Order: sequence, then C-alpha cells, then structure tokens
Amino acid sequence: MTDASKSSTTSPPERSPSRASRARQFERVAVLLVWAVLIAAFSIAMPRAFFNWGNFSIMFASYSPAALLALGIIIPLTAGDYDLSVGAVLTLSASTIGVLNVWFHWPILLVLLVVLAIGLLVGLLHALFIVYFRVPSLVVTLGSTSLMSGIVQWMTNSTTIGGIDNGLIDATVGNRLFGIPLAFYYAFAAALIVWYVFDYTPLGRRLLFVGRGREVARLNGIAVARVRVGALVCSAVISSAGGILYAGLLGSADPFSGLNYLLPAFAAAFLGATTIQPGRFNPWGTLVAVYFLATGITGLSMLGIPLWVTNVFNGAALILAVTISQITRGRETSDIG
Repeated sequence: MTDASKSSTTSPPERSPSRASRARQFERVAVLLVWAVLIAAFSIAMPRAFFNWGNFSIMFASYSPAALLALGIIIPLTAGDYDLSVGAVLTLSASTIGVLNVWFHWPILLVLLVVLAIGLLVGLLHALFIVYFRVPSLVVTLGSTSLMSGIVQWMTNSTTIGGIDNGLIDATVGNRLFGIPLAFYYAFAAALIVWYVFDYTPLGRRLLFVGRGREVARLNGIAVARVRVGALVCSAVISSAGGILYAGLLGSADPFSGLNYLLPAFAAAFLGATTIQPGRFNPWGTLVAVYFLATGITGLSMLGIPLWVTNVFNGAALILAVTISQITRGRETSDIG
C-alpha cells in the first residue's frame, strides 16, 4: 500500500473528538452564559433598580408557579404526550381555593387536599381519553383547557376572590429563607425530585424509552399505558400545586391571569432541553430556562417597554427554543417531541 493510500485511509485527527467535546460542554452552559450576559446588560442599564437582591428575590418567588408548570409539562413530554391544560389546571386550583376557603370558610389544609385531588382527577380524565380512547393529547388537553376555563368563570362569577387564609400566604411569600420567599424553594424541591426520578430510577428510564418508541418499549416489557397515565397524572397534580403557590403569592384567586403562565412554561420546557442535558427534557435546564425568561421579561418591564412586548418575547422564545431543540434532535438521539 502506498503512502498516499495509507494517508487516505487514516482516521481523523484526534483533536476532532476533543473539539466536539468542547462544543458539547459549551452547549450545556450556553443558556447560563446568555442569562449572565442578560443580567449584566440590565444591571448596567438599571444599576440601582435591577441589580439588587430584593428584585431577584421577588422574581424568584413570582415565577415559582411557572417553574412548577414547566416541570409538570416535561414529564408527559418525555413520554411523548403534550399537556396544554397546565395553565387551566393552575387557574382552577387557585379559584377552588378562593371559593372554598373564602366563600365557604373551609379550613385551608382541607382545601389544599381537595385541590390536589382535583389535579389527580383531571390527570386521570386526560389519561382516559388520551391513552385508552387514543384521542391525540393536543386535542384532549386543549379541549379541557376551554372546559376548565368555563367552570372557573362559573364558580367565581368571573370575579377575583380576595381574603385567602394568611397561613397559605405566610407559607409562600410571608416567610423567607436567605431573603427569598419559600415559594421558590418549593419549585426547587420539585425540580430535585423530578431530577432524581429521571436520572436515578427505573421509572425515569421507562419514561425515556416510551417517549422514544412506544412499540419498542412495549416489546421490551414496559407497561406503556401505565407510564403514560402516570406522566399525565403527575403533570396535572404538579399544576395543581402551582395553583396553590399562585393563590398564596397573590393572596387571592384570579380567574383569568393564571392562563398567562402557559406560554412561558412551554417555552421554558423546550429551552431547558437545549441546556444542562441537551437533547433531553431535564428539570435543571427547565428551571434555568424559566428564570432566564423571567429575567428578560422583568428587565424589559422595568425599562418601560409596553406590555405587548411580553407576549412577543414569550412567543419568540418558544419558537426559538423548539427550533434549537429540533436541530439538537436531528444531530443525535433525543426524546424531544
């Protein structure tokens, strides 16, 4: 064999894998770096108003319901199903707290149990139609969103209900740890639990297998239907918990504004799949994405940008996040979509 033929059959230089590894490592932290740049830019523009601990503590607390919704969303997404009803479940839960606690004077602990039971029931109903009647998840959850929105307007008379028990308010924003309201730590604890289940339990691996190929998972002995049912139920229950946080943060039940969390939660779910563990829906990436978006919205609002810019920002973020996720999916095995 000639030297030319030998050179033509030699393997690529060893530095190529290292370059790929460095690119992979950069991808893991890219959103974190952009987040840092965003914080720096707003801090330079508004050094006193933006760059202070009080502003960040309020932001961490106020977006904790969105963080819970995003964490709830990634569970059925990992299993290959969509849940568009998380915002409606949040609103239904918060409104139920207002009606039962304020109007009917039920004790707050009993009301919270009822709210979580409602989340469980909603998840089971979704699973009934999606898994057993094989109706597409987008159709079922979109329809249930409209249904729950109507129920909320009926039960609240389309009015905001104030005067929720101070015990719930103290448990969310009244008490603080390191200057940050407890609401943030509930979202952080939820992310910790989801991370442990995803990465260190057989259930997490089953979710991945089901999302990547249901028929293959079924042939390998995985109870696909049970996994999907569990994912949909978890999503609804976590969304109900988000409604509890939302009611505690506001101290009231708003029958309308909770739906505004849906778009940023979905944007965070897909944007989170491009960081920390690129190509996978993961809780830490999701949490980072929620507060990355929160930083952008908060900074723009403090600059006096019109309110409609928030919708533009969230919509553009969702499109960009899904696009990047699809690019990542095309490059390697992924459970996105």
